[in-house]
Amino acid sequence: MTVTTSTRPLDDTRGVVRVEDVYDTDLADLWDACTRPERLARWIARVEGDDLHEGGTVQAVFTSSWSGAVLVETCEAPTHLRLLSDVGTDEETVVEVWLTAEGDRTRLVVEERGLPLTGLHHYVAGWSVHLEDLGRAVATDAPVYDEPWSAEQPCASWHARWRELSDRHAPTGS
Repeated sequence: MTVTTSTRPLDDTRGVVRVEDVYDTDLADLWDACTRPERLARWIARVEGDDLHEGGTVQAVFTSSWSGAVLVETCEAPTHLRLLSDVGTDEETVVEVWLTAEGDRTRLVVEERGLPLTGLHHYVAGWSVHLEDLGRAVATDAPVYDEPWSAEQPCASWHARWRELSDRHAPTGS
């Protein structure tokens, strides 16, 4: 697995992070890993609330410690999700997910828009760790972490990898 990353500005204060990778599983399985709460809890977040369907809202607590409500704006199984977080606030972001079959493998592209421009390297690092974790969860069909995490405290192993990648993606001179 090799996570490909990029960033770009939207305006003077907000930007976009894009990450992608190809997974050794079919489209249906990767969609399931990205939408079923039991499978999401193996690699990225504990999710509670309505099923992930268009117009539904769920509460999530990520391994990174981000927590909050997520609105499912678009759900076109098995290829496209569009999620909104922190809706109606200055922190509102859009996460768009595309899945594409490539033979017996599947490409996943995640793009998050509306992030603070000055911290994009931290978000690139976070999404990179999440995509690495997805690969391990799909390969093992098991949880990636046996450590706890909460809205107040990230998963320790996740956080250590995030720090490593944040340093790697930091702008020159930071």
